[in-house]
Amino acid sequence: AIGRVEGPFEVRSEHTTVHFRTLGDVEIDAYVFLFLEALADGGVKEGLPRDVALRLAAQTVLGAATMLLETGSHPGVLKDQVTSPGGTTIAGVEALESRAFRGAVMAAVSAASARSKALSQG
Repeated sequence: AIGRVEGPFEVRSEHTTVHFRTLGDVEIDAYVFLFLEALADGGVKEGLPRDVALRLAAQTVLGAATMLLETGSHPGVLKDQVTSPGGTTIAGVEALESRAFRGAVMAAVSAASARSKALSQG
């Protein structure tokens, strides 16, 4: 399927085994859909029609993912490249970070991984 990673798969290190059935499977798609819905809701809050807000959100996420895949750059580098000092993007980044955006996403991946492990153990 388009946009999916073949799986399930495991990443083993000397410290832990992480079950990533969640990365590239339905669970992570749900996080992206939730993010897209939130972006669209923000657009609607600011006066955009719902269909326009959804298309803009989807195209933005598609463009960002394409940029990441095509450049091979770290996401933080790409974020910095599109963020102007004192601009609108950094204001939005600050709003996300003050609400623990990264921590919430990381916690969701950890919760899904723990649940995947539990399910695989019966």
